[in-house]
Amino acid sequence: MRAGKAPRIPLAAALTTGALLASLTGCVTVHGEDAVIPAVSKGEAVKILETFTVKNNRANTAYDTKLNASIETGALGAIDQAGLKSRKEVHPKGNPDYRPLKLTDTRYLIPKQAGWPKFFVTDSRSNRQGPGRWLFVFQRDRAQGPWKASYLAVVAPRALPRFARDKDGNVEAVPTGSASGLTLAPDKLSRTYTRYLQDGAGDDFTSGVHTTRLRERRVELGKRTDVRNEFAEQTAEAPQFAPFGLRTADGGALAFFTSRHHHKQTLPRGYHPKIKEPLVKALMSGTPKQSVTFMRISEQAVKVPPKKSNGKIAFLSRIEGLTAARGS
Repeated sequence: MRAGKAPRIPLAAALTTGALLASLTGCVTVHGEDAVIPAVSKGEAVKILETFTVKNNRANTAYDTKLNASIETGALGAIDQAGLKSRKEVHPKGNPDYRPLKLTDTRYLIPKQAGWPKFFVTDSRSNRQGPGRWLFVFQRDRAQGPWKASYLAVVAPRALPRFARDKDGNVEAVPTGSASGLTLAPDKLSRTYTRYLQDGAGDDFTSGVHTTRLRERRVELGKRTDVRNEFAEQTAEAPQFAPFGLRTADGGALAFFTSRHHHKQTLPRGYHPKIKEPLVKALMSGTPKQSVTFMRISEQAVKVPPKKSNGKIAFLSRIEGLTAARGS
């Protein structure tokens, strides 16, 4: 469009994650509703990650959204499936030059849980550029259901916290609500973060690129006279976007949550938006006569301090992807 650059296509799709599946049976399916048991066995988790990697690479080579949907869900699935859809439309033959994702040096963070959804986290070194550790959250919504990846976080090795573990080596899942013992429970993160971005409410987060600097950048965009920029934030909650948390050794937590973000750009009367980026045009609905609204989903990994510390929440990873665009 005449004013401003075309928005970036999903970062998560560029990272090319992908998939897991395996409708595996085992201890997790026995009395899973009320017995406190490991979400999955170590052996099963290894197989799940292996299947995930194989299917992820196939989906990203062929730009296969259906295959991706069988192995991803939640924020990760929404971002990646939009990215695959747009790339498939622009490049119908797929990407024969795709470099397969390889995950090594993996540790498995498996909590004991009752009820659904159950989850576990993998922490791996990838063959992608940069030293960041790749953390995938895998969730299962029902007995006999498939395990799917719902979050990806890329975290600097030195930023990874130590986790609380029991005598069997299992990590601890953080409950929702006041029982979390945190400054902010995992199920409150999306609402609190979107309110902060919308109007600056609260003082829960540390300053940085995903908080104060993001708001400052939006203020600057709002001052432009050649195009009107408007932002609207929406919470993203369970069951479609379930948050998860693992207890850290200091009593805090590593938490994963989702948020939705709308950015509307309107040109002065008589001017028409011009969307030149093919990957954005592939996700466009409606006719951009005067304005375009970009819909994005963001997946976050944050370190939440224990309530008694009165500390602030720190962002470890944030991956945002364009999932749709609408002209009007």
